[in-house]
Amino acid sequence: MRTFAAVVFLASAGAAWAQAPAAGPAHTVVTPAALQWGPGPPALPKGVMVAVLSGDPGQPGPYVLRAKLPAGYVIKPHWHPTDENLTVLSGELRSGMGDAIDEKSMETMTAGSFARMPATMRHYVIVKTETVLQVHGTGPFVLTYVNPADDPRQAPPAP
Repeated sequence: MRTFAAVVFLASAGAAWAQAPAAGPAHTVVTPAALQWGPGPPALPKGVMVAVLSGDPGQPGPYVLRAKLPAGYVIKPHWHPTDENLTVLSGELRSGMGDAIDEKSMETMTAGSFARMPATMRHYVIVKTETVLQVHGTGPFVLTYVNPADDPRQAPPAP
């Protein structure tokens, strides 16, 4: 995945600020038009598009990414070794907890909804309409399926 940052320097900051040494990380602004969408990682079913806003999800440390999931998209029961935090920015999805999909127990999440899954919590997602999520956590982002046969990385190569 490509990591990028759009750094904005304000010309009106004043001479004193312009001459001060940098203290810590640069201020980062990423506008919707600047998002660089690409295919999701191999651990996710095909069809998801991902844009990294901050950090590198494949490395130790904090990261923020956006994921665009098409209508009908399903992520089967899985877990992560680190906490996962997600906010629904647009669309609608249903999420559930456990080792098997149980549609009766799923919760509907619409724009503005937030979910936090602690490390190792088994969970799954079914997307009803195209949905954009913002996900943040501490990397590396690792996804382990409850049923190894559900892992897209285990699929035989296409002929």
